[in-house]
Amino acid sequence: MVKAKKHQKSISNRRARFDYAIKDSFVAGVQFTGAETRAVRQGQVDLKGAYVTVKDGELWLTNATISGSQLAPIDEEDKTRGRKLLLNSREIKELMEAKDQGMTIIPLEILNSSKYIKIKIATGVGKKLYDKRAVMKERDASRNIQRYSHIKR
Repeated sequence: MVKAKKHQKSISNRRARFDYAIKDSFVAGVQFTGAETRAVRQGQVDLKGAYVTVKDGELWLTNATISGSQLAPIDEEDKTRGRKLLLNSREIKELMEAKDQGMTIIPLEILNSSKYIKIKIATGVGKKLYDKRAVMKERDASRNIQRYSHIKR
């Protein structure tokens, strides 16, 4: 009898939606080594502080931390190395144009529900501090409404 693999569906970057106003999103492949693939499937990846850069017409995922396991160790200098993103040329041109307009390309989540590991990236504009405060205030208000709506009078 073969055991079914239990994969975590996705690993999200919750801070990205708070810090950026998201415009367009794309799904890209990522070049991983074998040890990195195993670590991502086990959920040992952190996208906090990660971003996408453009080098020589290619997109690179920078500052994403992948911690290894005892079965597949990863060296300290390789934990945050740049990883090439795989997109078709039309999507790369579109992202490069957005980057030229002053937008930031940020990773939103890593999808590993299928046999391939994909990353969802998006273009966005950084929010100002007052925008972030408004989001927090709105969230608190909706939480209070939800909390008090369950109380019977």
